[in-house]
Amino acid sequence: MALGPNRRFDLGAGTMSVPQAEAARIDVGLREYMLRVYNYMALGVALTGVIAMLVASNPAVAQAVVGGPFVWVLFIGILGMGFIAPRIMTTGSVVAAQSCFWIYAAMWGALIAPYFLFYTQASIARAFFVTAAAFAGMSLFGYTTKKDLTAVGRFLVMATFGILIALVVNIFVQSTGLHLLMSIVVPVIFAGLTAYETQQIKAWYYESDAGDVAHKKAIFGAFMLYGSFVTMFIWILQLFGVARSN
Repeated sequence: MALGPNRRFDLGAGTMSVPQAEAARIDVGLREYMLRVYNYMALGVALTGVIAMLVASNPAVAQAVVGGPFVWVLFIGILGMGFIAPRIMTTGSVVAAQSCFWIYAAMWGALIAPYFLFYTQASIARAFFVTAAAFAGMSLFGYTTKKDLTAVGRFLVMATFGILIALVVNIFVQSTGLHLLMSIVVPVIFAGLTAYETQQIKAWYYESDAGDVAHKKAIFGAFMLYGSFVTMFIWILQLFGVARSN
């Protein structure tokens, strides 16, 4: 028999109205969806760390990344993936979305491998935990806040283009002052982006999404958050990292 608008589910000691039960089911689905996002992101960070350590353990490969043209291949590849991966993830198959994500994480691992040679293990670990704490705090804020972060997010997205231009310019001018300024500004901008992205990812959830649609949304969400996390880590490490003595 169909439940009318005033029917209630008998839950033993208490009752729950139909709208409340519906909201509870959606909330459970949302938590599962966000957990999938964070799991993918954590696995991407782990893959990046493994690739970075493997490359750093091979001096010849690490030197090729540092001084050879391969660094530009990685740099351009990461930028290109940042533009084309969203389309693939939203319109392609789950396998295609996963492939883009893992390739992206692997390229980042190869690109940051030289940092594992230049900085002490203690400072790398410290930068990682500082990044993780900042990321967790801002992502939680983005998930729980009732304030619409769209306007702030759009401003921060535009700021990233300015950062990219400044980064390319500084490759040629080698200004230590500009580099220091970017080391301070970039983590702040990407911490704000983390909150904005988390709110966006949460808003993308629909209970009616088919399995593949929900899966691809989770991968794309992880892709966005992963990029912010890794960028924050790199610049925090450059700001507070301690160089090896030998």
